[in-house]
Amino acid sequence: MRAIWKGNISFALVSIPISVFSATRKNELSFHYLHKNDMSPVSYKRFCDQEDVEVPWEEITRGYEYEKGQYVEITDEDLDKADIELTKTIQIVEFVHEEEIDPLFFDKPYYLEPQKGGERAYALMRDALAQSKKVGIAKVVLKSREHLAAVKSVGDLMTLQTMRFAHEIVEPGTLNLPKKADISKKEMDLANTLIDSMSEKFDPTKYKDEYHDKVLEIIQMKVAGVSPQVPAAKAPGPAKVIDLMEVLKQSLSETKKAKAARSPAVEEQTVVAGNGRSPKGSRTKKVR
Repeated sequence: MRAIWKGNISFALVSIPISVFSATRKNELSFHYLHKNDMSPVSYKRFCDQEDVEVPWEEITRGYEYEKGQYVEITDEDLDKADIELTKTIQIVEFVHEEEIDPLFFDKPYYLEPQKGGERAYALMRDALAQSKKVGIAKVVLKSREHLAAVKSVGDLMTLQTMRFAHEIVEPGTLNLPKKADISKKEMDLANTLIDSMSEKFDPTKYKDEYHDKVLEIIQMKVAGVSPQVPAAKAPGPAKVIDLMEVLKQSLSETKKAKAARSPAVEEQTVVAGNGRSPKGSRTKKVR
């Protein structure tokens, strides 16, 4: 992996040199725009409207439109001057319990690796975070933008997870949400039973992007000259009043059937003595 950022984690008088690596990868199919008449790629050019010429990369700069049609140039040096510390430092400002943070605030995760000479301080901070069960709330500039972030201990790692600022979270006040509903105890008990029957230990490897695979399958068929069949969409039925109890019962029944189908068959095995009969006191054992 290649580091996307290098600097220091800093809190109080402690400073730890670290490198930052992206913890995720994109798994997206890449499509190109084509000219439909001859299926040739459509190219995009950097064009100057003022001079009516194509502009090479070395003549391109960054600018901010402060009035309609009026721009001021902003260089990397200008951005560094805004706060040189935040462009080189992950500045921890406080520590909090992670459960206090609404998951809506979390954004993109990164791995943190100690640079040479910072291993001992890195291990100390990582283990202290683990023992305290807290995360460090930090500020850092990544890719020309200031981020709020959480520094966490995860096994042998420390991670940095960028966060949204409070003003970036949209309040749900305008949504039409039900208030306290008239739910019977039987309905609630049945709903909880259904949740229990579907409860598993989370295993992320069980899940994959099935839509991605199906689109890739269609692409491969078209490359091979085969016309893919489009499954007929189910027509929406008329709106009707739902019998919640009946739906919950049916869901619970289907869930039990699905679990039974996934479970390995239970075989009966008898412990047999040398004479071919079960010894006295032996019992049939179920092997799961």
